[in-house]
Amino acid sequence: MKRFFIVGNLLLAALLFGGLYLWEARAQEAAPVSEEKKEEATKKVDLAAALVALGAAIALGLGAVGTGLAQGRIGSAGIGAIAENPKMFAYALLFIAVPETLVIFGFVVAFLLLKSVGMM
Repeated sequence: MKRFFIVGNLLLAALLFGGLYLWEARAQEAAPVSEEKKEEATKKVDLAAALVALGAAIALGLGAVGTGLAQGRIGSAGIGAIAENPKMFAYALLFIAVPETLVIFGFVVAFLLLKSVGMM
């Protein structure tokens, strides 16, 4: 549990600093003075876009891993409950579907991040 907390905080920090880096780079790109500064601003935008893409991949990937872990445990418990009482099928199916929202939220976050950079 501590590992997921640490990874989540690192992801949040990477996204925050990537966004700030992108904001600064786009502000410098708006009025470049020389060709050298223009090239430097373009490199900063490329790095920021790469960091945002990495954050989007991690958001979707960790959401999928969390869903898989949750569905594995819920599914085995649901099969046990159905074996004891067949009327529990609807409840087991509902509980298996609930963690799927993690992947949907991860997909939405990844889509919004990539859309903000202009990759989609």
